[in-house]
Amino acid sequence: MDFLSIFAFLSTAIILTLMPGPDILFVIAQSISQHKRAGIITTLGLCTGLIVHISAAALGISAVIYQSATAFMLVKFAGAGYLLYLAWQSFRARNEMYLLQKQKAQSHRSLYKKGIIMNVLNPKVSLFFLALLPQFVNEANGNVPLQMIMLGFLFIIQALVVFTVVSLLAEKVGNLLAKHSTLSKKLNTAQSILFTLIALQIAFSKQS
Repeated sequence: MDFLSIFAFLSTAIILTLMPGPDILFVIAQSISQHKRAGIITTLGLCTGLIVHISAAALGISAVIYQSATAFMLVKFAGAGYLLYLAWQSFRARNEMYLLQKQKAQSHRSLYKKGIIMNVLNPKVSLFFLALLPQFVNEANGNVPLQMIMLGFLFIIQALVVFTVVSLLAEKVGNLLAKHSTLSKKLNTAQSILFTLIALQIAFSKQS
């Protein structure tokens, strides 16, 4: 995998990780209501849960690639459809504000477990990786599962870094989102546009 491919993947991953969603809002809420360490512990749980989804995506997509090009295209179009759905959801929420509510204090062990459970039991995360990872895999490079697992762990590393920084800045970020409805609307619109662009790229890209 060349440097440009890795750079493109990391750039996409960072942008998607920063987009408002349940995971990042939960990290922010815990950091605000308890301490930045609570946000970091939650982040560790969320990223641990990602391992399950990445492994499932790597095994599932690699099997599809080796068995049927048509099935692979169907998976890609399903992923594109899901991202378009997310884009529509974000567009509908463009006039709403993200509300951060104070969370009750929880132990670090409880936060870690909750982070794992939130991720593992969220089927949208699996669909997200099924839609994203194949776009950066080149079958000509061989060992498709290994390529996807490597990309997955790159995603986890950047998520750890991004969420840790978010935890450190959570109070400022939380206050900004809570007080400025205009910014919240713009974030929803930006998320909608981003998911639409990714969906179009998936739908019209060719199998490597």
